[in-house]
Amino acid sequence: MSELLSQQTIILALTVLAVGGTVYSLVIPFIEGDKLKSRMKSVALERDKLRARERARLANEKQSSRVSLRNAPKKRLQSIVDQLNLKNLMSDEKTAFRLVQAGLRGPRPLYTFLFARLVMPVILFVVALFYTFIVLQLEQPPMVNVLIASVIAFIGYYAPDLYVKNRIQNRQTSINRAWPDALDLMLICVESGMSIEVAFRKVAEEIGIQSVPLAEELTLTNAELSYLGDRKQAYENLAKRTGLEGVKNVSLALIQAERYGTPVSQALRVMADESRSQRMQAAEKKAAALPPKLTVPMIVFFLPVLLAVIIGPVIIQAMATFR
Repeated sequence: MSELLSQQTIILALTVLAVGGTVYSLVIPFIEGDKLKSRMKSVALERDKLRARERARLANEKQSSRVSLRNAPKKRLQSIVDQLNLKNLMSDEKTAFRLVQAGLRGPRPLYTFLFARLVMPVILFVVALFYTFIVLQLEQPPMVNVLIASVIAFIGYYAPDLYVKNRIQNRQTSINRAWPDALDLMLICVESGMSIEVAFRKVAEEIGIQSVPLAEELTLTNAELSYLGDRKQAYENLAKRTGLEGVKNVSLALIQAERYGTPVSQALRVMADESRSQRMQAAEKKAAALPPKLTVPMIVFFLPVLLAVIIGPVIIQAMATFR
């Protein structure tokens, strides 16, 4: 009897569980309602928040860009340059392009550069004459002092060029050091599902800590990708503004990827590996060139001290013995 009760109890329990599960599966969908609508509603609200935030950011960037890009030259400086026709006399198409490579955009840097090329020789010539005739009072014929001042004035004419060249080299060095890391970040963004425009913007925000010039160039490229009709032109402008071979190769890879429909992530992965290997090769090259560079300082500075330490006690003992 107990065995039968136990079997009936087990059957009853299983029946209750089955009926309860059936009722639960049939009733719960009507109780919970449609969660998809609520989720889509939350996504739409979040999208509206992001859109408002993005519009505010774009408005702030537009205000800042107006401050930075509308850098019109001063009227007096502009009138002097235009009246003397310095644009045709002291500059060419490469001058404005080199200023862009140096990070000096807009009309004001060009006018300032031309005015500096006009004024610097005169200032240095006067300063050199004052220094040679009054301060040093060289016992030389006056023509020799004038010749020295003329040479210094000639150097002053090329001083703005040297400044621009040094600025370009510093920017290229900063971009070249941060470019492999930027490619890795860009590859991660693209593989996570972001578009190339969003990837450029995110990488520009992250890489600014390491290289401000690279962040500026990526931000400008992102703007060109959004507003230019031909995306190829944006990539080519990035390569031209930086003047680096690695950036040019990546730009060509992105152009080919968009032209032939190949995955952008694949092209970025290949270029990131190549950029890493090139930086490693450059480091190995510097390490290999270090011993020859240390040879001359060791001969000039370390060897005399070493000989003095080794031979000094012997000389002192010999002098004491003969004395």
